[in-house]
Amino acid sequence: MPKLRTILPRPLDGTFSGTVCRLLFVLLMLPWLASCYHQKPKTSEAMVQYSERQLDSLSFFSTHHYTNNYNFVVKADSLTLIKQQPEEMLSGLEIDSFVVHRHDHLVVADIRILPTDPSDSVWVQVANQDMRFGWIHESRLIPHVVPDDPISQFISTFSDVHLLIFLIVIILSACAYLMKRMLRQDTPIVHFRDIDSFYPTLLALLVASSATLYATIQLYAPEMWRHFYFHPTLNPFSVPTILSVFLVSVWAMLIVGLAAVDDVRHQLPFGEAVTYLAGLVCVCALDYIIYSIATLYYVGYVLLAVYIFFAVRQYYRFSRTEYICGNCGASLRHKGKCPHCGTLNS
Repeated sequence: MPKLRTILPRPLDGTFSGTVCRLLFVLLMLPWLASCYHQKPKTSEAMVQYSERQLDSLSFFSTHHYTNNYNFVVKADSLTLIKQQPEEMLSGLEIDSFVVHRHDHLVVADIRILPTDPSDSVWVQVANQDMRFGWIHESRLIPHVVPDDPISQFISTFSDVHLLIFLIVIILSACAYLMKRMLRQDTPIVHFRDIDSFYPTLLALLVASSATLYATIQLYAPEMWRHFYFHPTLNPFSVPTILSVFLVSVWAMLIVGLAAVDDVRHQLPFGEAVTYLAGLVCVCALDYIIYSIATLYYVGYVLLAVYIFFAVRQYYRFSRTEYICGNCGASLRHKGKCPHCGTLNS
């Protein structure tokens, strides 16, 4: 008969018993440590007492979107500031002034509201990098300065009327010449003789949609855009919904643009790829000009819907490849002779 063996419990060794002791010690210490923590009472923001000067500053910031210690950069050729107090100028006393020039940095030192001023009741005191202080009307200051932020400076430059008109003329001339040349040479072009990639079409649609959204914000929420101009960000999760959608579209244009360049580079020879990308830039520039202006007159939305239908229809009818060569594996738009290896595909 087989022998039966009894399994006895294993005695506790020193390591296990030490672990248990440490665990018990920690459990006993937790209530004592918790009792030493003192949480500061939370104070509601409604109970915070603000001084009259702070309340005035908050009120001014909510309507003008800047306040004390805000930084500007002069974009005009020059700007004249007066050294004396605004009341002295309004009283007709003799005043002295000095001039700041383009690219000089200014910081807001003080803001005064003078209801007795007939031209502009808001006076702003600014200081330049040489620590010289001077006063100026807000109506004269804001058009000649730009916030000290690269995004704000880009918006200001891109929104300049004279620059915009110059760009429109240059872009229209370049696009007309380039399109005519591409049509004559029978080279690929987006929307008409496109390559087998949806990224160029998608990029053009994103530009048109973003331009429409940009004009919509300026049309229906100008103060929101003004606040964004003074306090720009590229984070789409820290702004209101409509601005968040706009910033997402901007990031999407960057990503889709890189994807389009990569696809064009792989599908076309270098010379044709450069010509195709130049044509794509022209189409995107035209989309921006057309839809950013047309939306201001409420017709951009209809044009955008028609353009989306046209672009998608053109791609699926004339650009998408449905066949692959049985010999070399090249993409074919229709059956027949392969343009790469000459094999007849039926």
